[in-house]
Amino acid sequence: MPIDSGRIEAAVVELLRAIGEDPARPGLARTPQRIAASYAELFAGIDEDPLAHLAASTDFADEHSAGELVLVRDIAFRSTCEHHLLPFTGVAHLAYVPNERIVGLGKLARVVETLSSRPQLQERLGEQIADTLEEGLAPRGVLVVLDAQHGCVTARGTRQASSTTVTVASRGTLAEPANRAGVLALIGRGADAAEASEVL
Repeated sequence: MPIDSGRIEAAVVELLRAIGEDPARPGLARTPQRIAASYAELFAGIDEDPLAHLAASTDFADEHSAGELVLVRDIAFRSTCEHHLLPFTGVAHLAYVPNERIVGLGKLARVVETLSSRPQLQERLGEQIADTLEEGLAPRGVLVVLDAQHGCVTARGTRQASSTTVTVASRGTLAEPANRAGVLALIGRGADAAEASEVL
């Protein structure tokens, strides 16, 4: 179902009145339209199937070039906390151990984008990404790590401006403690390398 821009605009007008503002004043006159346009982008994933991005996976059963692990670090994402409708932004690290199928690396970022473009909880988002990779690629193992900063923590309540939240979702062989620890170490090396390059 497409975004109903008219209803969003009307709701924003009422919200502005409810906080004691004048929705007709020059600075706010176009705010309802701007918010409707931003919501169309922020929630574009609601009716999109993330599995569609994995449909073009490739059979590599007769090849030996895929390796034992595919890891894509630092996929930037943004989502909207469903509790306060405030943004949370961060990076996703996705790993899978191929079985018979692999997929273009950009498709992994598309899966993250689709699932994050909905009202979300970070914990659920990681689980949904892992489930999508498991269903779409049937790999031997999956690991998803999300590291994000939440507007509901940084801008209200306790106002912890430097706080981030890390969640982990794992499946198959990458749910085994030793394997999971190995991939987490690889993800950590990426962060260490970035810090070292900043020093240099």
